[in-house]
Parts: sequence; C-alpha cells; structure tokens
Amino acid sequence: MVIARVTLPWPPKDLSPNARVHWSRLAKAKKAYRAACALQAQVQGVHRLAAAKLHVHLTFYPPTRRAFDLDNALARMKSGLDGLADVLGVDDKHWSLGIERAGEIGGMVKVEVRHA
Repeated sequence: MVIARVTLPWPPKDLSPNARVHWSRLAKAKKAYRAACALQAQVQGVHRLAAAKLHVHLTFYPPTRRAFDLDNALARMKSGLDGLADVLGVDDKHWSLGIERAGEIGGMVKVEVRHA
C-alpha cells in the first residue's frame, strides 16, 4: 500500500559524485536541495508517519535524453532524501530503496513511500 507519492526536483549537477566542486559550494547545494525537497514534500501533502520501516521507490525522469548512471543519480539524491526523511519523521537508515529509470524525460524524481 502506497503511503505517499511525491515529485521532487531533479538533483543539481553539483551533487554528483563525479563533480569536482569546492566544499563550500557543495555544502550550499546540499542545503538548498534538502530544503527544496522538504518543502515540495510538505506542499504535496506528505506528513509525519508513525512507522518503524519504510520502502522508498525512486523513478528518475532525466531533464534530457543524455545517458546517466542510476548509482550516480541515487548519490545525487542523498540530501533530497534527507529532506524527505525530515518531513516523514522516519530516519533513512530504516528505509529500503528501489530505483529505476523512466523511459521519458521530465527533469524530476517521482517517489513512492510504502510500509516495509
């Protein structure tokens, strides 16, 4: 059973593990993306849960048809998922994850949250 569905913005390129950015620029990007994802979750009706474990499924809709690695996309999402965890009230160490690449473009990440 799906508890919540939320659409998050595509993570910025500065958050890629392959990006070589100054630590202060990286820290600002992480903070901004975490806040943006938390705000989007709240706006879309996500609220605190009384759950011990969750399964979170991410579907990546890239902004262009350019190829990308799913493992790098997941790494770019770390601070965004932390923002979602802040809103849900369930630490992400208690999550299981599923990831997939969508066939179309869109520049977003669709997230489904379920009980584990």
